[in-house]
Amino acid sequence: QVQLVESGGGLVQAGGSLRLSCAASGRFSSIITMGWYRQAPGNQRELVAAITSGGTTNYVDSVKGRFTISRDNNKNTVYLQMNSLKPEDTAVYYCNVRPRELFTVGEYWGQGTQVTVSS
Repeated sequence: QVQLVESGGGLVQAGGSLRLSCAASGRFSSIITMGWYRQAPGNQRELVAAITSGGTTNYVDSVKGRFTISRDNNKNTVYLQMNSLKPEDTAVYYCNVRPRELFTVGEYWGQGTQVTVSS
């Protein structure tokens, strides 16, 4: 079993910045991918950014150049630095990790953290 603890959401004005963190703990040998998804009211959950254990990243087009995903493998923690925030970034942000467990690769979700960007 893997536990995820998210932090860093909040209310910010358009143009502002926030940094999300997600720390993973539990029984696993390594984490293959770590990522952030978001879901706004009435919308489907979408991938915002992801990063592999080797550092390869990918982003949804709408956040490219504004958001940066990074990870600290020693701390099993993933970060999402969000700059130049826009009202359309308002959503609940969920951490997602795929750890290598004893006989399989699991998938776990954080509890979600609200990000609200006011205009």
